[in-house]
Amino acid sequence: MPRFQYKALKTDGAVAEGQLEATGRVEALRQIESLGLRPVNLAEQAGKNGDKGANGSTVSFSLGSLSLGGPSDKVAPRELENFTRLLSSLLAAGVPLSRALVILYKEASSPAAAAKWKEVHDLVVDGMALADAMAQSPKTFPRVYVAMVQAGETGGFLDVVLNQIADFQSREKDLKSKVMTAMLYPCILLVLALAVVVFLLTFFIPRFQSVFAGFGAALPMATQIVVGVSEIVRHYGLFAAAVIVVAVFLVRNWFTSEKGKRSWEGLVLRAPLVGPLVAQFAMSRFCRMLGTLLGAGVPLVQGLNVARKSIGNQVLVDAVTNSIERVQQGEQLAASLADCQGLFTGSVLEMISVAEESGRLDAELVRIANVTEGDLDRQLKTAVAFAEPLMLFLIAGFIGTIFISMVLPIFTLQEHIK
Repeated sequence: MPRFQYKALKTDGAVAEGQLEATGRVEALRQIESLGLRPVNLAEQAGKNGDKGANGSTVSFSLGSLSLGGPSDKVAPRELENFTRLLSSLLAAGVPLSRALVILYKEASSPAAAAKWKEVHDLVVDGMALADAMAQSPKTFPRVYVAMVQAGETGGFLDVVLNQIADFQSREKDLKSKVMTAMLYPCILLVLALAVVVFLLTFFIPRFQSVFAGFGAALPMATQIVVGVSEIVRHYGLFAAAVIVVAVFLVRNWFTSEKGKRSWEGLVLRAPLVGPLVAQFAMSRFCRMLGTLLGAGVPLVQGLNVARKSIGNQVLVDAVTNSIERVQQGEQLAASLADCQGLFTGSVLEMISVAEESGRLDAELVRIANVTEGDLDRQLKTAVAFAEPLMLFLIAGFIGTIFISMVLPIFTLQEHIK
């Protein structure tokens, strides 16, 4: 009769290991469950009396490799935030990590989340660190998330770090929501403007061309330009659309490359209006992350290495990386960040310097992040308030130009009749 080596969870979350004999894998799983255990790993030892076969192999089957969701299933950011906050609460209450993960994947709100939390749980039970288990799923757990968890595991304050991560995720979500909300209305206006212009060029203007053809007089220059653009759109519109799609695809591939990404990010930083907003957003994320880590007890250099990953812009990440090397050599944080002029203003550096001297760097960094986010919110509202009338003016300008160009020949016809 085949012999199986198993690893299972007890009701209190502890790991139990042992061997049993069964007629097959299904029977072995049934025996394990009858003992009040939840099977995690089941390995069948081929050969008589549990000896290995002629090739010395062991047939194994890990329940942790099963997934409830397909490979295309994704965990929503809201579910990740809930997972992080609940895991922090369970660990703070003294619940063992393996048992807390069991509770979380059983109470997951979606099959994709349940599969992912179960996958993390099974890897942890198999002896892998929580950060390493999360690193196996980079699409669910960002690099900065994993780095913070690793710092919490190393320092022995995982519950505190997880709570800080959940707070950071909540603030980040709110800030991104404000940005998306601010950009939504101008984008809608732009799409509507393009749709109206295309409609006029393809359906409205051709109706007038047959009328203009019988005038027997030269059309005004503005009318000739509009009619010419209309003919180009009608005859070559599909070809132009295909060229635009191909160009967008090529440009997107170039942006995903290391060189293209750096070039684009550098161009964005140099943009007159967008650049300062991007730099402020990156500085806010960096300060909040670093302040959160320092408040949780993470050493400065380790906190800097984690916080720089949250910036998002590789050009600014490189600048902060150079500052970290100077901190490792014993230089003060404020002095080392002085070279990052695109990220930190003189007033922010002065506040960081004073906070270092007074020993309250973590609280000051979080305060700077709060102030910066408030200022960024006001700037976004101002930009949107300016963009809305500008978009309306452009729409009226395009439509008015086309309308006037169509009316001008009527006055020309009147002169021709005279």
